[in-house]
Amino acid sequence: MSESIDFGAVTHFTVGTVGEPGHRVFLLQVGAGALILTVKVEKTQVMAMIQGLTTAIEELSRPHELAGDQPLVGDPTPAWIVGSIELEVDAITELIEVELEELAEEEPTTARFVITQEQAAQFAITATRLVEQGRPPCPLCGYPLDPEGHACPRTNGHRAPSL
Repeated sequence: MSESIDFGAVTHFTVGTVGEPGHRVFLLQVGAGALILTVKVEKTQVMAMIQGLTTAIEELSRPHELAGDQPLVGDPTPAWIVGSIELEVDAITELIEVELEELAEEEPTTARFVITQEQAAQFAITATRLVEQGRPPCPLCGYPLDPEGHACPRTNGHRAPSL
Protein backbone atom coordinates (compact mmCIF):
# COMPACT_ATOMS: atom_id res chain seq x y z
CA MET A 1 0.00 0.00 0.00
CA SER A 2 1.41 3.40 -0.92
CA GLU A 3 2.03 5.95 1.76
CA SER A 4 1.48 9.67 1.38
CA ILE A 5 3.23 12.10 3.70
CA ASP A 6 1.89 15.65 3.74
CA PHE A 7 4.20 17.90 5.73
CA GLY A 8 2.52 21.20 4.94
CA ALA A 9 4.98 24.02 5.64
CA VAL A 10 8.41 22.68 6.57
CA THR A 11 11.13 24.06 8.81
CA HIS A 12 13.91 21.83 7.45
CA PHE A 13 14.71 21.54 3.73
CA THR A 14 18.21 20.72 2.58
CA VAL A 15 20.42 18.58 0.41
CA GLY A 16 23.65 16.85 1.35
CA THR A 17 25.98 14.08 0.29
CA VAL A 18 27.55 11.02 1.82
CA GLY A 19 30.81 9.66 0.37
CA GLU A 20 33.61 10.93 -1.84
CA PRO A 21 33.18 12.54 -5.30
CA GLY A 22 32.59 9.81 -7.83
CA HIS A 23 30.98 7.66 -5.15
CA ARG A 24 28.72 10.21 -3.45
CA VAL A 25 25.09 9.64 -2.64
CA PHE A 26 22.90 12.74 -2.80
CA LEU A 27 20.30 13.00 -0.06
CA LEU A 28 17.36 15.37 0.17
CA GLN A 29 16.02 15.98 3.65
CA VAL A 30 12.74 17.61 4.60
CA GLY A 31 11.10 18.00 7.96
CA ALA A 32 8.58 19.68 10.17
CA GLY A 33 8.92 19.45 13.93
CA ALA A 34 10.28 16.04 14.95
CA LEU A 35 9.32 14.40 11.63
CA ILE A 36 12.34 14.24 9.27
CA LEU A 37 12.31 12.42 5.93
CA THR A 38 15.58 11.57 4.17
CA VAL A 39 15.40 10.33 0.56
CA LYS A 40 18.01 9.49 -2.05
CA VAL A 41 18.13 11.63 -5.20
CA GLU A 42 20.37 11.57 -8.25
CA LYS A 43 22.78 14.41 -8.99
CA THR A 44 20.81 15.17 -12.16
CA GLN A 45 17.63 15.50 -10.09
CA VAL A 46 19.40 17.96 -7.79
CA MET A 47 20.54 19.97 -10.82
CA ALA A 48 16.96 19.98 -12.16
CA MET A 49 15.69 21.17 -8.76
CA ILE A 50 18.24 23.99 -8.79
CA GLN A 51 16.94 25.10 -12.19
CA GLY A 52 13.28 24.69 -11.24
CA LEU A 53 13.59 26.53 -7.94
CA THR A 54 15.63 29.32 -9.52
CA THR A 55 12.94 29.78 -12.17
CA ALA A 56 10.23 29.75 -9.49
CA ILE A 57 12.04 32.38 -7.42
CA GLU A 58 12.36 34.64 -10.47
CA GLU A 59 8.55 34.66 -10.77
CA LEU A 60 8.14 35.92 -7.19
CA SER A 61 9.12 39.06 -5.31
CA ARG A 62 12.69 39.33 -4.02
CA PRO A 63 13.47 36.85 -1.20
CA HIS A 64 14.21 38.21 2.25
CA GLU A 65 17.27 37.24 4.30
CA LEU A 66 18.46 33.66 3.90
CA ALA A 67 19.10 31.44 6.93
CA GLY A 68 22.30 29.81 5.66
CA ASP A 69 23.16 26.20 4.90
CA GLN A 70 21.28 23.55 6.84
CA PRO A 71 23.21 20.34 7.47
CA LEU A 72 21.71 16.88 7.20
CA VAL A 73 20.38 15.83 10.60
CA GLY A 74 19.99 12.44 12.20
CA ASP A 75 20.50 9.12 10.43
CA PRO A 76 21.48 9.67 6.77
CA THR A 77 19.96 6.36 5.67
CA PRO A 78 17.39 7.18 2.95
CA ALA A 79 13.82 5.95 3.44
CA TRP A 80 13.40 5.54 -0.34
CA ILE A 81 14.70 6.64 -3.74
CA VAL A 82 13.02 9.55 -5.50
CA GLY A 83 11.68 8.82 -8.97
CA SER A 84 10.05 12.15 -9.80
CA ILE A 85 9.90 15.67 -8.42
CA GLU A 86 7.20 18.24 -9.12
CA LEU A 87 7.36 21.93 -8.27
CA GLU A 88 4.42 24.32 -8.34
CA VAL A 89 4.46 28.02 -7.52
CA ASP A 90 1.51 29.68 -5.80
CA ALA A 91 1.83 33.28 -7.02
CA ILE A 92 -0.67 34.56 -4.43
CA THR A 93 0.98 33.13 -1.31
CA GLU A 94 4.46 33.16 -2.90
CA LEU A 95 5.03 29.63 -1.62
CA ILE A 96 6.42 26.71 -3.60
CA GLU A 97 4.72 23.34 -3.38
CA VAL A 98 6.98 20.30 -3.82
CA GLU A 99 5.94 16.71 -4.40
CA LEU A 100 8.38 13.82 -4.33
CA GLU A 101 7.37 10.42 -5.65
CA GLU A 102 9.21 7.20 -4.91
CA LEU A 103 10.87 5.26 -7.69
CA ALA A 104 8.62 2.19 -7.54
CA GLU A 105 6.70 0.12 -10.06
CA GLU A 106 3.58 -0.21 -7.93
CA GLU A 107 2.01 2.12 -5.38
CA PRO A 108 4.87 4.60 -4.83
CA THR A 109 5.18 6.59 -1.63
CA THR A 110 4.77 10.35 -2.03
CA ALA A 111 5.81 13.27 0.12
CA ARG A 112 4.32 16.75 -0.25
CA PHE A 113 5.49 19.93 1.40
CA VAL A 114 5.53 23.69 1.04
CA ILE A 115 8.63 25.88 1.14
CA THR A 116 9.19 29.62 1.16
CA GLN A 117 11.14 31.38 -1.55
CA GLU A 118 13.90 31.93 1.02
CA GLN A 119 14.13 28.17 1.64
CA ALA A 120 14.13 27.58 -2.12
CA ALA A 121 16.92 30.12 -2.65
CA GLN A 122 19.05 28.66 0.15
CA PHE A 123 18.51 25.13 -1.19
CA ALA A 124 19.61 26.25 -4.67
CA ILE A 125 22.78 27.83 -3.25
CA THR A 126 23.64 24.80 -1.11
CA ALA A 127 22.88 22.37 -3.94
CA THR A 128 24.97 24.34 -6.45
CA ARG A 129 27.97 24.20 -4.11
CA LEU A 130 27.57 20.42 -3.71
CA VAL A 131 27.24 19.80 -7.44
CA GLU A 132 30.31 21.94 -8.19
CA GLN A 133 32.40 19.98 -5.65
CA GLY A 134 31.99 16.83 -7.75
CA ARG A 135 33.88 15.58 -10.76
CA PRO A 136 33.97 17.97 -13.74
CA PRO A 137 31.70 17.13 -16.67
CA CYS A 138 33.03 15.79 -19.96
CA PRO A 139 32.97 18.66 -22.48
CA LEU A 140 31.56 16.31 -25.12
CA CYS A 141 28.84 14.31 -23.37
CA GLY A 142 28.36 15.97 -20.00
CA TYR A 143 28.94 12.78 -17.99
CA PRO A 144 31.41 13.08 -15.09
CA LEU A 145 35.12 12.72 -15.88
CA ASP A 146 37.26 10.46 -13.74
CA PRO A 147 40.98 11.29 -13.45
CA GLU A 148 41.68 8.32 -15.74
CA GLY A 149 39.04 9.51 -18.28
CA HIS A 150 35.90 7.67 -19.35
CA ALA A 151 34.31 5.85 -22.25
CA CYS A 152 32.58 8.86 -23.81
CA PRO A 153 29.54 7.91 -25.87
CA ARG A 154 30.20 10.88 -28.18
CA THR A 155 33.54 9.38 -29.26
CA ASN A 156 32.05 5.92 -29.71
CA GLY A 157 34.55 4.62 -27.15
CA HIS A 158 37.62 5.30 -29.31
CA ARG A 159 39.35 7.95 -27.24
CA ALA A 160 38.47 8.70 -23.68
CA PRO A 161 38.60 12.38 -22.68
CA SER A 162 40.65 13.00 -19.55
CA LEU A 163 41.15 15.81 -17.07
